[in-house]
Amino acid sequence: MKRATLVKTLITSLGILSLLAPKPVAAQLIPQPWVSVGSQDDDITYAVGARALDLGVELGVGADGATGVDVLKFISLPVISPYVGLGYYSEDKGVAFSGGVQVGATDNVFVGAGYNSVRGINGQLGIRF
Repeated sequence: MKRATLVKTLITSLGILSLLAPKPVAAQLIPQPWVSVGSQDDDITYAVGARALDLGVELGVGADGATGVDVLKFISLPVISPYVGLGYYSEDKGVAFSGGVQVGATDNVFVGAGYNSVRGINGQLGIRF
């Protein structure tokens, strides 16, 4: 009787441990950073951004020194990833709207083009790790 209870307890414990044990991940969460240069009203604009889990954040400097941040939502398609975003900028620029597309150029490099209502038209160059 004791032996049967001990075996049942051991089997149950091993089953619970196998459920709670950490599983190996298929892919790690590594952001994809990029830099961006553009133009708005004859002023050069700059930005840096990063993307993970189809969400992105971009920190940019626009015309007249306006600094702001945009939150982006990507739609992942096989080669091309369009995005839309909403941001807020200083220097009385207020709310900014953005949209664009990023395209995989190689396995580790992507390029993109976008528009931001404060920073204007921009080109992007990024890397995947």
